[in-house]
Amino acid sequence: MAGTDRLRQITEAVREAGSLGVAELAGLTGASEMTIRRDLELLASQGVLERYRGGARSLLLRGEEPPFALRAQEGLEAKRRIAAEAARLVADGESVVLDSGTTCLEVARQLTDRRLTVLPLSLHAVNALTDAPQLTLLVPGGRPRPGELALTGPLTQASLAALRFDTAIIGCCGLNAANGLTAYDLDDAAVKRAAITSSRRVIAVAEAAKLSRTALAFVTPAPDLHAVITEESAPDDETEQLTAAGVTVRKV
Repeated sequence: MAGTDRLRQITEAVREAGSLGVAELAGLTGASEMTIRRDLELLASQGVLERYRGGARSLLLRGEEPPFALRAQEGLEAKRRIAAEAARLVADGESVVLDSGTTCLEVARQLTDRRLTVLPLSLHAVNALTDAPQLTLLVPGGRPRPGELALTGPLTQASLAALRFDTAIIGCCGLNAANGLTAYDLDDAAVKRAAITSSRRVIAVAEAAKLSRTALAFVTPAPDLHAVITEESAPDDETEQLTAAGVTVRKV
């Protein structure tokens, strides 16, 4: 099992059980107990769990999103395919608001050689676009969330309200026809809504697993999205319901 997959499995198992021992996690993952101890130390340093002698207990609630550092390497090839398709849908000369999150960070990396005006909603994406030669970079105000570095709060929302964009590229924690686009964080959801309101066209980027998930904070109903870019493995029933709601679904 790859390291990032194992870290995700450990995180989810400990979160579901509340606490688990090293031996139990070794049996679950097929890794050695020495490897599991190293993984637990890494996850403890990221604030995911708390170590105790012989095991670990979760510091994440069931409704919380795993840390950015853990998510950034998960499903990376799929995120890059999704990001490439999102970039392809944006024409040179457009103004774009780019949401926070790991998939949108990959979109930022796809835009570095483009002639665009881009306002990123995370410091990770700002950093990725800083040296883009043809790109006009706008930076909103706001408060960066620790680790995530997503910009939130009234200053961010005021920056978005003062502008009008051709395209918003929005990430999500959950997306389906029944419950719309959702996020784990209330402040993040408010910023996503402001970005959508200020944009002529809305493209959502989401790995396949997110189409079967609903998070805490409602952002917008599915029909407000013009397009969704996801993986080929996305569940057919969910993508068909999105299409029936008037959303163009692109699988890559």
